Amino acid sequence: MSVDVPDGFAKTLYFDRTFESEAAKLLPGEFYVTGSDMVLVTVLGSCVSACIRDVHNGVGGMNHFMLPEGGSLDEVANASARYGTYAMEVLINTILKQGGRRANLEAKVFGGGNVLEGLTVANVGHRNAAFVREFLKIEGIPLKAQDLEDIYPRKVYFFPRTGRAMVRKLKASADSALIAREREYRRRLVAQPASGAVELF
Repeated sequence: MSVDVPDGFAKTLYFDRTFESEAAKLLPGEFYVTGSDMVLVTVLGSCVSACIRDVHNGVGGMNHFMLPEGGSLDEVANASARYGTYAMEVLINTILKQGGRRANLEAKVFGGGNVLEGLTVANVGHRNAAFVREFLKIEGIPLKAQDLEDIYPRKVYFFPRTGRAMVRKLKASADSALIAREREYRRRLVAQPASGAVELF
């Protein structure tokens, strides 16, 4: 990518031998956009990833986000949704800046598993899933596929050039590193909620 890379643009690039492809790995709070033939990979627990692409030119990307606790699902612009809204808008804006057209966008969404012990009351996975569905509905972006909620962590592979997405469900207790990452991410959101706004064009 050239100039003006927003905060949170994923920097972990590698060669994926399974797919014989260049790849980008996304951690919580990150996103990635490309026009190249590559695979974007992330592991999700309670977090959600939106995979969005221009169906005509193949420019697309993925994000990985979690809503802070509190607030109402009916108020998409409230403080709880602020980070989710930013995560969606910065992904869409970066796709548009790289040559995508808003009218050509489609989305696939994944994650929102109830995997963080002690958060069943807040049900953050359900709230993340409901938020991303509602955001796409409000913005008029067709939702072509989804694998949301349940109790399982997921590993997601997304190929923006073709729109292909693959999901592998993991054992709920299989990835303690994932749980630790999400807990740390949640602590960061509480300590330093997202600021500023991104305007869609």
